[in-house]
Amino acid sequence: MRGIPGFKRLRLKIWRRCTLLLLLLLWAACWLVVSALLFLLHRSAFSERCTDEKSHRILARLCLDYSSGALTGDLCEDLCVAQKLVYKHCLYYDRGKKVIQADWRGQPIILKSKKEIFSSYQHLSMLEEVETQDIPETELLLMVALEVKNVLGLELSNNSMGPLWTRKKGPGWKAQVASMWSLLQQEEYIYFSLLQDFSKHVLRIIGSCGHFYAVEYLTAGHAWHKTLFPLENVVGPSLAGHRSRVRAIIDIALSFLDMVQHFDNDFSHRLHLCDIKPENFAIRHDLTVVAIDVDMAFFEPKMRDILEQNCTGDEDCNFFDCFSKCNLKIRKCGAQRANNNLQVICDKIFRRWFSPNLRGPLVSLPLQLQLQKAVQECAEPGHVDAAGHQRTLKSLSELYHLLRVTQRELQRAE
Repeated sequence: MRGIPGFKRLRLKIWRRCTLLLLLLLWAACWLVVSALLFLLHRSAFSERCTDEKSHRILARLCLDYSSGALTGDLCEDLCVAQKLVYKHCLYYDRGKKVIQADWRGQPIILKSKKEIFSSYQHLSMLEEVETQDIPETELLLMVALEVKNVLGLELSNNSMGPLWTRKKGPGWKAQVASMWSLLQQEEYIYFSLLQDFSKHVLRIIGSCGHFYAVEYLTAGHAWHKTLFPLENVVGPSLAGHRSRVRAIIDIALSFLDMVQHFDNDFSHRLHLCDIKPENFAIRHDLTVVAIDVDMAFFEPKMRDILEQNCTGDEDCNFFDCFSKCNLKIRKCGAQRANNNLQVICDKIFRRWFSPNLRGPLVSLPLQLQLQKAVQECAEPGHVDAAGHQRTLKSLSELYHLLRVTQRELQRAE
């Protein structure tokens, strides 16, 4: 009978060792799976990284298509023949979207395209069926209008499409139409083209070559930057002092409010920004805020289509920074956006500028507290009803007032 307890202890010891072995095997299996996934992820990221070699190949292919007569544009000659448009380096590359910094006649510019290769864009079958010179211009304008409606959800009249259709009949007209068609398949190009004559808050288009279009070069903001935007790169060394930085931040904040009011009221439909972060904005030398990435910007008709989806809760109605509410009775997201551009800018931009830890002696403490409170209230999620709209208008008016009072205080202190 004395051997039985010893036998039990042996069984318990064996069981513990087996359990430990199984746990070790399980850990090893998990480690292998995670390692494999990380390897695949790393390989994918590595294969799509932003390299000079790949960028040179893409531009060489662009020039090859230009020399063969497949595409054209007002910058092709400078890029491919005269060498007046010179590659500097790659800024961004993701799933084919390419953003390149270049130098054009001594001026820094940005080259953009949603896809690498010209042939990757949907081809206009009409170009093969008839002689391009025989296509009536009214028919081409109708096609442009239909494409804009498809991409942006906007209906444009013929006299509104000047920025999108500037090509003239003559030699190489087929390449002109094909190039135009590739550009019209890029939402950002359409936005910049349509708005550049009406808005100082979007990038200016300089020209194009095939499916690549060039815009002005501006330094983007960064979330890790103390002031969100590199002010010394915008206005110069004169902003080295704390007073100058504070004054610049107030001016930029006012420009953000101007942009909000402009996008809300000055077009036929409200323009919604669904990806608001410092990296998607830049500052001109006069401290004007510019939206430099509008891939996630939508006019009201398109915004309603995006938001009106099936849902089981409000979390299903969130499209990046654009939120809607779920109607649980019909399990459908509301087509009307529940938040707005101002609320998100207050939350993601202004909170960083007007938080308690940024208080200083340059502005009176009561005014600092008022501004901080106004920003906090503005950043709170609103409601879709009329009361929510009135609250937004009140926040906008109050922020304008407090920022202008701050401007005057800073001027008196100089």
